[in-house]
Amino acid sequence: MAKVPYVDKDECTGCGDCVENLPSVFQLDDDDIAEVKDPKGASEEEIQGAIDDCPAEAISWKES
Repeated sequence: MAKVPYVDKDECTGCGDCVENLPSVFQLDDDDIAEVKDPKGASEEEIQGAIDDCPAEAISWKES
């Protein structure tokens, strides 16, 4: 099983840091809440950086 990034929409504050840092992976939905647009849009290391930098701690890994 591969791990993919996951955004907990209940925890996301819509700050947009993840979208700003990795627009190839994340986007804001119509409610300005982050979502994963392409789980393979960046390396695991880059995605882990977005996970570590999320001020709301709303991004994590999920097994696919």
